[in-house]
Amino acid sequence: MLRGIDVSSHQSSSFDTDGLSFVFIKATEGRSYVNPKLSAQTKTARDGGCVVGFYHFLWPGNLTAQAEYFVSKAPEKAGDVLAVDWESTSEGTHASNAEKDRFIRKVKELRPNHRVVLYCNRNYWLNVDTTSYAGDALWIADYVTAGEPRIKAKWRFHQYTDSPLDKNVADFASKAALREWATGG
Repeated sequence: MLRGIDVSSHQSSSFDTDGLSFVFIKATEGRSYVNPKLSAQTKTARDGGCVVGFYHFLWPGNLTAQAEYFVSKAPEKAGDVLAVDWESTSEGTHASNAEKDRFIRKVKELRPNHRVVLYCNRNYWLNVDTTSYAGDALWIADYVTAGEPRIKAKWRFHQYTDSPLDKNVADFASKAALREWATGG
């Protein structure tokens, strides 16, 4: 299992990348929010030699506009992974299954050379999701032993804790294998 973290504006821009193979960075939310630390956090991750991913916190409605906003703000470098964060908004709503699927497909259309993955928690995957569509891979949040999420579906990334920050593992044999997958190999 490879180790990684995910960060947002709540974390420092100068996080420690020692021992990490990948970093997911919150880029956008809805159609108006951009992480103010996006550039600095991206530089830290790239300087640390990590595979970098960017995620968009999905709101219901205006899926095309959200996808266009996300890809216009997320850095574009070969091998970057793109992700949709599908969970409840601060208003207690969430994008529907059809909206989640449309968003993933639109991002794949806009950035055809990038892997696009779905992030959701175990409850969403088991009880809210009805399509099992996760784009190129599933990134599952389930706070249990690293690499042992309580789902039957194939996953590539597992967020196993949020203390003291969001920690993840990836199901790849090596960082080179992750990098090859991320570049479409």
